[in-house]
Amino acid sequence: MNTTLTAVIEREDDLYVALCPEFDVVSQGATVREARENLREALELFFEQAPTEEQERRYRREVYVTNLNIAVG
Repeated sequence: MNTTLTAVIEREDDLYVALCPEFDVVSQGATVREARENLREALELFFEQAPTEEQERRYRREVYVTNLNIAVG
């Protein structure tokens, strides 16, 4: 079964950190592509190893990524 999840990737110093907010799983890599692939691998391992109860407990069904316009200064 395939599913689509969210990946939020941020640069932190010399690395890129990738987060899947639906399950609070994090990974990192030297490039955006590497961080994304490492996150995919971490999620696959999570689904293979975590009991169903843990998966259900951590799952956030509604995650929204959007932009905000705010006044600064």
